[in-house]
Amino acid sequence: MGAVSSDLPISSPYRSTPAAPVDEDERNRLSFRLNAAFEAGTLDADDYRARLDQLFAARTLGELVPVVSGLPPLPTHASPALVESTGGRPGELAPARSAHRLTLVAVAGVAGGVLLVVLLLLLLL
Repeated sequence: MGAVSSDLPISSPYRSTPAAPVDEDERNRLSFRLNAAFEAGTLDADDYRARLDQLFAARTLGELVPVVSGLPPLPTHASPALVESTGGRPGELAPARSAHRLTLVAVAGVAGGVLLVVLLLLLLL
C-alpha cells in the first residue's frame, strides 16, 4: 500500500504537518475509523490488518497517510436537533411528551392576565 495522498486535502494534518508526532488520541480516533470501515465492508481483512500495523508503527502524522487514504471522510457538521434520531424505528409512534410544562405556562399566563385586570380595576376605581 503506497503513500497515496491525492484524496487528502492539503489542510489535512497528515499532509500539512507530516513531521508532527502521533499521539494516543490520534491513534484511538484512527483505530475507531478503521474498525468502522472494516465493519461497513469498505476494507477487506488483509487491508484492515495492514493499516492497523501501520497505524501502531507510525511515529509521525505523515506516516499515517496510507492508513487514512481511502477511508470515508469524517462528518464536518453536527446534525440539527430536529433531525437527530430518538432511537425509535421508522413508522413507530413516539411516546407522548409530558404536558406539564405547557400546563404550567398556560396557568401562569391566565393568572398574570387576571392579576393585570384586577390591578387596572383597582386603579380606575
